[in-house]
Amino acid sequence: MAQPPVRPRLPRIVIIGGGAGGVHLATRLGGSLGRRKQAEILLIDRDSTHIWKPRLHEVAAGTLDTGQEQLGFVVHAHRHGFRFLPGEMVGLDREAKRVQLGPLRDRSGTEVLPPREVDFDVLVLAVGSRANDFGIPGVREHCHFIDSRNQAEDFNTALRTEVIRCLAAQDDATLDIAIVGAGATGVELSAEISTALDLAAAYGFPGLRNRLRLTLVETAPRILGALPERVAEASRQELERQGVTVLTGAQVVSVDAGALHLKDGRAIPAKLKVWAAGVAAPAFLREVGGLESARSGQLVVRTTLQTTRDDTIFALGDCAWLVPPGQERPLGATAQVAQQQARHLARAIPALLEGKALPEFTYEHKGALVALGHYNAFGSLGRRGLLGGGTFIQGRIAQLSYDSLYRRHQLALHGFWRSLLFWASDLLRRASTPPVRLE
Repeated sequence: MAQPPVRPRLPRIVIIGGGAGGVHLATRLGGSLGRRKQAEILLIDRDSTHIWKPRLHEVAAGTLDTGQEQLGFVVHAHRHGFRFLPGEMVGLDREAKRVQLGPLRDRSGTEVLPPREVDFDVLVLAVGSRANDFGIPGVREHCHFIDSRNQAEDFNTALRTEVIRCLAAQDDATLDIAIVGAGATGVELSAEISTALDLAAAYGFPGLRNRLRLTLVETAPRILGALPERVAEASRQELERQGVTVLTGAQVVSVDAGALHLKDGRAIPAKLKVWAAGVAAPAFLREVGGLESARSGQLVVRTTLQTTRDDTIFALGDCAWLVPPGQERPLGATAQVAQQQARHLARAIPALLEGKALPEFTYEHKGALVALGHYNAFGSLGRRGLLGGGTFIQGRIAQLSYDSLYRRHQLALHGFWRSLLFWASDLLRRASTPPVRLE
């Protein structure tokens, strides 16, 4: 009896990391190569759901309904022509073209899946970044981080615990919080915590907001160093109006259970401390598989987003180090960069499979926005460069522009009709939320 013909194996494209860039790329490649059976698209992430990273400060403050906003990878993969595999990358065998996955553990540390290996033909690393503790004593032991959903939820649990203790204590009890790093994450988290406590007041806990003692600490001369100065100054004034103490030019040299200690000898009392300073790649990524990495651990890539030592391995988003031609600094670790790079690779990878020359990635800066809770938002729109100005906006226009960034992210993942349902649901939720007012 004649044997059935052996079908050739489809080329496998493995994407590590389901953040803004990784899930965007998987969705696009799945909708093209995956659905047409021209390639197998595999997305690997240690979490089973996706939350847009620029909203993690809302998760940390407890103002985001994660049950409504999260995206389940399994269902999304089924709808968009790719596969999802839970796992966490720990190593790479470039010669054998295998990704090494460590044991997958739950929140309690119990092993759920054993170590595994996954073959690939094309590998895309989109594993994001983490805050950089710079080796400062006590940071890892005493500070919270919000680089992932689990970390953001852990901080929210600690915040709610301290709020309960504060409410149960005497009238002079205070809620002391310190946030180190006045980039977008630190600034937005400061305002979002204020929003959360004002919401608590609207729901029947008056006076709680007045007990907050929140300090934002930044080493640089001003906050929001990557944004235009006018945006930074307007944001600082708004934070101070909300009661946040903003310290600039303040270097943290150590942290203990009760305070931050600064180089000038000052101590900043804080029961809760958040470290949101610096950008570093995940520790395993440094020189993984012999790939070239920068001092931050990010992988050095060419303008095609290929790593410098392997044409079949790409990196995008926060974990990629790309200095554009004619520039002195690498592209920032922002969702805007990651999404543009994902769109680029959605066109470039099919060209690679066809043996064609790869196009070069060109970043188009479209502005910068920062939202300060429910109170205000500021931004600079235009294409004159990250630090080069643009049209200054604030208030309702800036808030709508900020919201539109997330709406475009949803549109890219879900399409128009499903996104419209999400938008309508969000409008109904906001309409039922009590108005937030400074006490």
